[in-house]
Amino acid sequence: MSAKALQIAGMMDMLPEAEQDLAFELMKRLVLAWDPDFTKLTPSERKELEEAENDEYIDGDTIDWSNLEKYTV
Repeated sequence: MSAKALQIAGMMDMLPEAEQDLAFELMKRLVLAWDPDFTKLTPSERKELEEAENDEYIDGDTIDWSNLEKYTV
């Protein structure tokens, strides 16, 4: 989570519950206005996607699911 998101979460915790609900609804509307179909990527999601696209893929049928400890990350 970004530093800004942590700061926002900390500020939310300071509010009474009714104001937390109001702030949540506002944030939800902002996100939906920015991306109504939840198809846009955040910068961190874009980075993860690009890294995954440049990495090797493993066919699930070739994995020995009974011995996962033999695979390293």
